[in-house]
Formats: sequence, structure tokens, C-alpha cells
Amino acid sequence: MLTIENEQMKFPIKAWLKDAGQADGTCLEQAARLAGLPFLHKWVCLMPDAHAGMGMPIGGVIATKGVIIPNAVGVDIGCGMAYAGTDVRVDEIKNISVGNGSFIQALVGNILRDVPVGFNRHKTKQACAALDKANAEMDKYAKNPGLAEQIEAGYYQAGTLGGGNHFIEIQQSDDGYLGIMIHSGSRNFGKQICDYYHKAARALNERWYAPVPDEWQLAFLPTDSEEGRQYIDWMNLALEFAYENRALMLKAVKDIFDRMMKKYADADYRYTDEINCHHNYAAIERHYDANVWVHRKGATRARAGERAVIPGAMGSFSYVVEGLGNAESFCSSSHGAGRQYSRKAAMENFSTERVMLDLKEQGVVLGKADKSDVAEESRFAYKNIDEVMDNQRDLVKAVTRLKTVGVVKG
Repeated sequence: MLTIENEQMKFPIKAWLKDAGQADGTCLEQAARLAGLPFLHKWVCLMPDAHAGMGMPIGGVIATKGVIIPNAVGVDIGCGMAYAGTDVRVDEIKNISVGNGSFIQALVGNILRDVPVGFNRHKTKQACAALDKANAEMDKYAKNPGLAEQIEAGYYQAGTLGGGNHFIEIQQSDDGYLGIMIHSGSRNFGKQICDYYHKAARALNERWYAPVPDEWQLAFLPTDSEEGRQYIDWMNLALEFAYENRALMLKAVKDIFDRMMKKYADADYRYTDEINCHHNYAAIERHYDANVWVHRKGATRARAGERAVIPGAMGSFSYVVEGLGNAESFCSSSHGAGRQYSRKAAMENFSTERVMLDLKEQGVVLGKADKSDVAEESRFAYKNIDEVMDNQRDLVKAVTRLKTVGVVKG
């Protein structure tokens, strides 16, 4: 762990990096701005996957006193991971012939057919307990009719993947067992909430002559203000929706897998190690004798003994981990490998042909309708996940390492 401080910063930065060069300059500039916030508690944390984001680095963790910052949660509120292990050995099923392809090819194809990806959504309303609860408590949300419309729209997005870095992966553990991993969040719902309350916070901060410059994109809301309370209600709704969204997709994938196993393998098996966790959110927690709002933007909670999932990139490794409860990180860890190339830079540096050849050489089945932008999410665009894991040995311990076998992308 590296500590960065200077005379211009009110608070230090604690970075789980071997040296500052492992983070890009914009990321460090954003961290330094965070370290100048007057309401910060203790210090700024940078996880080993940290890279520049909107206002606050992705892979950043801060604790604040009495305020919440929409851009320190991010636009995909509740983005996170779901995972289910199995006791099915991949080698025993992957080469089973299914029509014109293998079991894994058919599994990926069926997922791509049944789970809406990218901008697609369900054509009919889906059952969603989080949204039903919101409708039953509409008095909490009715003051914001523009966002309230998103509740109805959410019924069609429940159980959908989205695009960008979101994925559904079929994976193989080091000891040969199949696992299902999902990365997704609150879809358009969370973005609308973040954008609305960041704009509201900017207006309020300007009226108050707040000490946080607008160009930092860190406008804040006091948690005891009407706007702050509203944002917390909406954020928590988005968290519940994101959690259920992943759970619905995990069930859909398991249903597909169950049907295929019954038809083609006829073997007894069970699911193990189910996990569902956020890595974009804020929550009230107690750290260093104070109740504070811990903002994790691209960071995973890692309390002692707590299980979580840290993905790499398609064709790379991912990890099921157990938290070590490191107090200095506010009990946090990385949320993935972290980008080392922007989407644009990845497209400029790595051709579609190179990425597709790399996946083929590794035996990875890709389910993606439009492959022209596949380089954006290739393993070449991300940091080495094993280096990231090495930098956070005091934050988490690896429980299971997994390798991509098949992947569905938007």
C-alpha cells in the first residue's frame, strides 16, 4: 500500500499500488481533488484497479461526514456481480454434440436468445419485487414525476444485461468445475437518478457558494436536506433493482443450463457458492469511531469473511474472494481488473481480428451480435487481473480462480 500526500491536500491518499505509475495521471488528479474535500473522513482510497472516471476515479473509495456525492456513486447505481458455482465438471460436458455445435456453444446461444442484451429489453412487463415495493411506497417518489416514470419502464428492463462492460460468462475453475458469472447493474434506471441529482446538487452548491469547484464534478448533497434524502431513497431503490436484476438473469441462465443438462447430460449436480454483491453504491457504515457515508465507485465491500466476486476480462481470469476486513481500505477491495485503455484507445490499438483470434486460441465461445466493437472489452484493454490481486493481498484472499469458457456480451 502506497501513501500519497502533499501540502495542497487536506487528507492523504492510500493507494493499493506498488508505485504511483500504476495509475494514470487523470486518476491521480481526481484522487487529489477528493483529498481536498472538507467533509472527507480520514483519507481517499484507491484500489489496485483504479482509473479515471466522472469526477471520482473508478476503483475509488471515500467516507464522508453528513454529505453524499452522486458522482462518487456513479451512473450505474448498484452495478455488481452475481455468481453461482456448480459441481459439474466442464470437461465432461463441453464437447457434447448439440445440433451443429458443442454444449457450450449451444448454452451461449440460448442465453443470447433468452436474455435481452445491449439496448434490448423485454417486450412484456416482468415480475419485480423491488419495483412493486416502490409502487406501494410511491409517496417517497411522487415528488419527482420524471424519475417516477422510470419505475414503470424498469419492469421491462428487469432481467436484462445491458451493454458496455456487462457480461454473462460461463467459467471453469482451476479444479475443473463450471461456474456462472454475471456483471450488470440498474440499467438506465440508475443513470437517470445520478444525472438528475448531480444536476440538483450543482444548482444547490452554486447557491451556497460551496467550496467544491463545479469543474471537479463532485457536487454534493447534505444527507439531512430534502434533496439528499430523496437521492438516498432513489439510490436504495436502484440498488434493490440492480440486485434483483442480476438474480433474475442468474435464474434465467440456470434454467437454460438445467434444461440442457436434462436433455443432453442426464447427470445429478448441484449449485454452490451463490453470491450477489454491488460495487457502485454508498452506504452508512461505522469506521474509526464515526458513522460515515462510504462511497464505493467500482469497489467491492470486503468485510472479514465476506464472499465477493472480482472479474477480470473476457478470456482472462476471475476470482471468488473472501474479505479480510482491512480497516484502512474501509473494508473494500477492487471490483475487477480496471481499464488500461479507454474504449476509443482499445479500438485504435487492437483489431477485431486480433481479439477474435485470441478468443479462438483460448477456446472461448463468444456470444455477441455485433463484433465490430469487441476490442473495447478485450482482455488487452484491461490491467492484468493477477497483478491487481497481488496488490490487494491485505484486502482479500482468493477462494476460487476461474477462466472464461463462454461469454455473452451486449
